[in-house]
Amino acid sequence: MAHRKKNRNVGIIGIGQTKHSSHREDVNQPEMIHEAVSLALKDAGLTMKDIDCIVHGNMELFEMVHQPDMWHVLGTGAYGKDSIRITTGGTVGATLSCAADNLVASGMYDIVMAIGFEKLQEGHTTAGITNMADPLWFRKIQAGALTGSAAYDVIDTIGLERANKASMTYRIIMDKHAGLNPNAHRAFGLDFSQIDDLVKTSPRLVGDLKLIEMCSQSDGACAVIYACEKKAKDLCKQPVWIRDHITVHKEETFTIFGYNKKYPWMRTHKFAAEQLFKRNNITNPLEYFDVFEMYDPATWWAMDWIKDFFDLPGDEHIKLIEAHEIMIGGKMPINPSGGVIGSNPIGATALIRVAEAALQVRGNAGPHQIPTPVNHALASGFGGTMWTVLTMLEKELNW
Repeated sequence: MAHRKKNRNVGIIGIGQTKHSSHREDVNQPEMIHEAVSLALKDAGLTMKDIDCIVHGNMELFEMVHQPDMWHVLGTGAYGKDSIRITTGGTVGATLSCAADNLVASGMYDIVMAIGFEKLQEGHTTAGITNMADPLWFRKIQAGALTGSAAYDVIDTIGLERANKASMTYRIIMDKHAGLNPNAHRAFGLDFSQIDDLVKTSPRLVGDLKLIEMCSQSDGACAVIYACEKKAKDLCKQPVWIRDHITVHKEETFTIFGYNKKYPWMRTHKFAAEQLFKRNNITNPLEYFDVFEMYDPATWWAMDWIKDFFDLPGDEHIKLIEAHEIMIGGKMPINPSGGVIGSNPIGATALIRVAEAALQVRGNAGPHQIPTPVNHALASGFGGTMWTVLTMLEKELNW
């Protein structure tokens, strides 16, 4: 895969997030978007007049139903601005980030704002996830994060008892992280002493995937402002630089019955990571990155994907979890924010990964800030049909 150098470097100069919850009944969709936009503009010290272009999106697939792109301008205040709507399923937020990065790097715009949002009462998100595949494509494709297939892979490798405990350990770590994040939707105050009870008592959704191990659906919005190098340095004391990103999807190998092993293939997470790290001369990503904001719709997928992203041999990914090395202060902190399991406003979720990684690089993530310096961060997005997005963020322009 060829890697073309950017025409211009791009930095993140403003970040805004709403509080995420199951039902934001205190605001409508434009008002909720306005919260995130206002916070991002305040963070950057800008007004909407300074923004050249808006890229926005959510999980709403049926554009003739609610048409959010026709009225969300009420929340942004971006009247007459160039505006692009993007909808790519669960990856929407990460795709928005890629688009904003590309638009600025190309020289088309100096400052671009990306906005991801979800208001479950004002859209058909659930219907889109569960029903879009068959009527549109006439094939047995599994859409959405609800799957037990990853559990089978992990159980086959390390056995049921160890797999269940590792999965619940991961879940409790995410809960502890979410408890430190004032924007997080779900934080139950779970403790490691509850592992056995939670394994036994949590209701099962699909196979060994349990209710507590699954992400929620949330209301919320996130806005991130991207600027060219000159503007970023002029306007911001500490821009966070987008070193590179990659987006890969290989839906042809994924069906409702699991992965089609009849054809040779590589999972998109592994493929994306290998290509991204290779072209950036990163030989040991586990040592290179200081934090990873990972799109983790369920604990079982998260366990499996850690192995793919970092190309870990054997059960090394499980050992990281068992030793609590993915906690804040561990060898590889994963999702100090609480991750997707902690908050999942679908259209914003993958953009939140980029935003939270950038906050860690800036050193002002608040109570969930990693105590050691963060110079290199990684963020992922996942959704659609086997669609993976990876973004590398850096503190310094020195690559």
